[in-house]
Amino acid sequence: MVTTNPAVVTQNLTKIYRDFWGRPKVVALDQLNLTLERGEVFGLLGPNGSGKSTTIKLLLGLIFPSRGQATVLDRPAGDTRAAEKLGFLPEESYLYRFLNAEETLDFYGRLFRIPRRSRKQRIHELLDLVGLDAKARKRPLREYSKGMQRRIGLAQALINDPELILLDEPTTGLDPIGTREMKDLILLLKKQGKTVLLCSHLLADVQDVCDRIIILFRGRQLRLGYVSELLQDRDIMQLQIRGGSDSLRKTLEKAIESDKSAKLIGVSHPTNTLEELFLRVIREQTGVDEESSRQVG
Repeated sequence: MVTTNPAVVTQNLTKIYRDFWGRPKVVALDQLNLTLERGEVFGLLGPNGSGKSTTIKLLLGLIFPSRGQATVLDRPAGDTRAAEKLGFLPEESYLYRFLNAEETLDFYGRLFRIPRRSRKQRIHELLDLVGLDAKARKRPLREYSKGMQRRIGLAQALINDPELILLDEPTTGLDPIGTREMKDLILLLKKQGKTVLLCSHLLADVQDVCDRIIILFRGRQLRLGYVSELLQDRDIMQLQIRGGSDSLRKTLEKAIESDKSAKLIGVSHPTNTLEELFLRVIREQTGVDEESSRQVG
């Protein structure tokens, strides 16, 4: 899935946080080269401190890179013309506690200068979409549960009908039914042609909805690719056979050609879970870093 007009492009994107005297203290992101195609769901993964939040802040224009650059919807990151087409659900939605759901969306709709009639229709559609019923819509947000806060937060992120949507831990606080609904909604956004950048620690959720993923560790890229390809174990081959004898199963390689009752119906590689892949990659990298530290010391 390659387009000539990607949603996001980063080139050697680097962020270094410095101390009081201007000396480099932490390399939060180290030469990230990334392309997000339009219409895909992309997973941004990594343990705490890996550079995920820094990447999102750079794309939103909330902070500025130390080196490199990022282009978002054909504009430099932070450009207001790109920001008008963005939707963002932070890990913690800081919304006005004394407004209800309808008032909240009306407020943000006004910020985007959505006409009154269109705004009213948009609010109704979004509250239906995220599953907030008529009673919940009239309650002040201070009475909302964590799951309800995620729902109204997502509705707020979609109020401007964005082209690119950044979701930070979207299923946090949701029960299993709410989590399934959130994942279905993400897939619906993809079907509508939206581009979704998803950041989550719940790897099973990422595996269910993402086309491609990147795994970051201490600001560096470790893996990048399609989920279906990254999860295949190329070191193992599985053969599916219908029929055959016990001896065939014991001496498979020699027996397949000579046993007329056997029929090879499939060859495949076993599939890992995203959690297995993630833990293996991080453990391998941690071991490398520990060995490097011992050599330097």
